Amino acid sequence: MDNIKRFEVGKVYATCHICNSDCILSVKVLKRTAATVTVEILRGVINGERIKTCRINPKEAARFGEEVVRPWGAYSMAPTISADRAA
Repeated sequence: MDNIKRFEVGKVYATCHICNSDCILSVKVLKRTAATVTVEILRGVINGERIKTCRINPKEAARFGEEVVRPWGAYSMAPTISADRAA
């Protein structure tokens, strides 16, 4: 589990929306623990929420080799932010 890519405090990570590749969503990591990441949503704010604490799923991290969070929710087409997508 030591070779898993992890989120770093202060870095910005980005992804695109699954339905529209022109819709770029980005977050900045404000703080983290072993189990959570607190992010500021820079692009793609939903319902006025700009700061969210997201749980890191250790099974997904082991499966993909990187930490993954879902600041916009866990529905079927929800955008995900992964630790290898630093902007």
